[in-house]
Amino acid sequence: MLAGKAREMGLGPYDADGKRGLTLAQARAAAADAQRLLRDGTDPLEHRKAEAAAAAARAAEDVAKARTFRDVAGLYIGAHEAGWRNAKHRAQWRSTLDAYAFPRIGDKAVGAISTDDVLGCLNAVWTTKPETATRLRGRIEAALDYAAAMGWRAGPNPARWRGHLANLLPRRSKVARVEHHAALPWQDMGAFMARLGEQPGTGARALEFCILTATRTGETIGARWSEVDMDAAVWTVPGSRMKAGREHRVPLPPAALAVLAAMAPLRPADGDGFIFPGGKADKPLSSMAMLMLLRRMKRADLTVHGFRSSFRDWCEEATSTPHAVAEAALAHTIGDKVEAAYRRGDLFAKRAKLMGQWADYCAKAPANVASIAGERRAGCACHPPRGQEQRRQPARAFDPERCGGHHLARRSARRSARLSVRHTCSTRSYRATARIHRSTPWNAMS
Repeated sequence: MLAGKAREMGLGPYDADGKRGLTLAQARAAAADAQRLLRDGTDPLEHRKAEAAAAAARAAEDVAKARTFRDVAGLYIGAHEAGWRNAKHRAQWRSTLDAYAFPRIGDKAVGAISTDDVLGCLNAVWTTKPETATRLRGRIEAALDYAAAMGWRAGPNPARWRGHLANLLPRRSKVARVEHHAALPWQDMGAFMARLGEQPGTGARALEFCILTATRTGETIGARWSEVDMDAAVWTVPGSRMKAGREHRVPLPPAALAVLAAMAPLRPADGDGFIFPGGKADKPLSSMAMLMLLRRMKRADLTVHGFRSSFRDWCEEATSTPHAVAEAALAHTIGDKVEAAYRRGDLFAKRAKLMGQWADYCAKAPANVASIAGERRAGCACHPPRGQEQRRQPARAFDPERCGGHHLARRSARRSARLSVRHTCSTRSYRATARIHRSTPWNAMS
């Protein structure tokens, strides 16, 4: 009895051998210990609970000491990699830690890792490789959070940025300027698409399709025939391949359908398979194929993802497309959670019209009319040599209604680098040049 209250306390099961319980002698000793605690004013039940908690803490500490950062990082990757759709991302997780974290803290107990340890990993690359360093910090933080959730470490995370490392390291934007994907000016799309159309191979057709649909590289090279409804001109990309994780319907303009028709001979006999197959059986086109195509076209200054920026700039500067429609065409998520909760449609009809306009713009041949000063042919009915009076020939009399009065420079049919100067006096040529130079009077052209 303690403090006037009677409580009962079991000592455990009896076992004569002492293997599965207490022997009689052990039970008598345990009872004597409990009575001693009572005489000292200590509740034996509470004392036993405290001892059990202390033993559990010691066991957890022993486990934590046995759990190295390398082990915890491996457990974290194993628990989360199923949710990482990109194989390259999974490989980068391991390679980044292998190169910059494990040499310093890989064999250290996860519960003993401090801020100094994290800084030791980051300082070597924070200023030289800011993108890599930022990802490295986030991955160390994630692994340590996993350890804390498992009870293998206590206290704040030494790799957290806000309120901690932000006070010790310069921001990434201060270390190196953020580089965006190199993009082609939208005004040059016609010339580029014309040249791209001359390129052979699956990579060229994939890039055409990627540009005409304003999709990402992974979405394009992973496209399958079963996702396309040719009759409805719709390509439905499953959420598993979308960055936002949601299904995305892509309207297909006639030019994109023409690309699919060109790839139809490679369609498997069973009807399904990759639209843009790679060199290996049942494998899609390599993610580097389109980038390498740009290099072969001597356009290493461009990136595939940059064409999405070209499309967005065209929407903003050359059309009156609403912001929501342009963003939906790029499958961008809505930043405002309230707006996202209310806007549940995908604006498909408006996007279909927009993508048709984009395809028409990409198909426009570049304006190849150029005024060449000083190029005057002797005896020309329209332009006599400078300093001489205009000589008129009866067969080619000057007629401002039919002749544009200037020389036309254009690329040859094979788009060679040489310019051939051609004198034009036909009604068709005049009308074409008049549309380009409609703001300039014919007699003011040089």
